[in-house]
Amino acid sequence: MTAELDVVGIGNAIVDVITQTTDVFLADNRLDKNSMRLIDTAEAEALYAKMGQGMEMSGGSAGNTMAGIAMLGGKGAFIGKVAGDQLGQVYRHDIEAVGSRFVTTDLADGTPTGRCLILVTPDAARTMNTYLGAAVRLTPADIDEALIASAQVTYMEGYLWDPPAAKEAFLKAASAAHGAGRKVSLSLSDAFCVNRHLDSFRDLVAGHVDVLFANEAEITALYGTDFDQAVQAVRGQVAVAALTRSEKGAVIVTPNDVVTVPAAPVAKVVDTTGAGDLFASGFLYGYTRGRDMAACGAMGAICAAEIISHYGARSQADLRQLVVGI
Repeated sequence: MTAELDVVGIGNAIVDVITQTTDVFLADNRLDKNSMRLIDTAEAEALYAKMGQGMEMSGGSAGNTMAGIAMLGGKGAFIGKVAGDQLGQVYRHDIEAVGSRFVTTDLADGTPTGRCLILVTPDAARTMNTYLGAAVRLTPADIDEALIASAQVTYMEGYLWDPPAAKEAFLKAASAAHGAGRKVSLSLSDAFCVNRHLDSFRDLVAGHVDVLFANEAEITALYGTDFDQAVQAVRGQVAVAALTRSEKGAVIVTPNDVVTVPAAPVAKVVDTTGAGDLFASGFLYGYTRGRDMAACGAMGAICAAEIISHYGARSQADLRQLVVGI
C-alpha cells in the first residue's frame, strides 16, 4: 500500500533555548559539562534568567529529526504535547513553518510547554538542562492510528520512554504501524535513558523496533559491552541498526551486512546539538526512498555535519542540495 507520509515522529515537544557560555558559568552554577539533566519549573525559570541572549526554536529529539526530513523534501508529521502558552505557539509555528505537520492538540491543564536550556561552551560541548513540562503529558489518546498507518516509518525518541502514559502511547503507535505493514524506528537518545530503562529498552528493541538509532555510548550501555561486541549483539535484533561514532563516522548493521560510513568533513565543529537527530533525518530520508545502507548512512552523515557547523538544530544550508548525487 502506498504511503502518504514518509515518517511520523513521536517525541517530547520541547523548545530549545540555546546560548553560548563559558566553563566558568558552568562551574559557578554547578553544572556538569556535556551532560543532560532534568530540572523542575523553579530551576528552569532561575537558569533561564541567568542565561545570556540566545535563540529559541522547536526542538526535542524527534522534533529535530522531523524538521530535518521536511527540509530534505520528505513528507512527515509530528506527534508531541505542548501547552497553549507562548512557547507552545513558538513550537507549533516553528515546526509547521519548515514543512512538518503538527496535529496534536494543546494541553489545557496549566502545565507549561517544555523547554531545554542548552549551554554551549567554546569547545562545542553542550550542557542541557531540560524541563519536560507538557511534553510528558502525551497519552494514547494523542495517537492517531490512521496517521500512523499513513506513514512508511513511525519514529520515536527514547527520551519519551519514561512516563507510563507516554510509553503506552508509543506501544499503541508501534502496534498500529505494524498492523498496517509499516516500520517502527527508535532512537535510544541518551545513555542515561538506556541505563534507567535497561531491561524494558532491550525488550522494546527486540520486540517492536525495525530501525534502531544509537550512538556508541548508548549501544554499549544497552548491551553492557564494548562497541564491537555490541554490533554483534544488535545484529538480528532489528532489521537495521544505525550506530554513530562522532568523528569515526557510523556503522550500519543488518542481519547480513555491516557497512562503515565515514564522517562527512566539517571545517569547524561549533555546536553538537542535534547531530544525532539530523543523522536520523538523512538516514530515514534515504531509507524511505529505498536507498541502500551506504547511501542512507552518507545522507545522515552529511546532515549531521551541516548541523554541527553552526549553533542550533536547524540547517542553515539547503539540505536537499547537500544530498544531491548521493
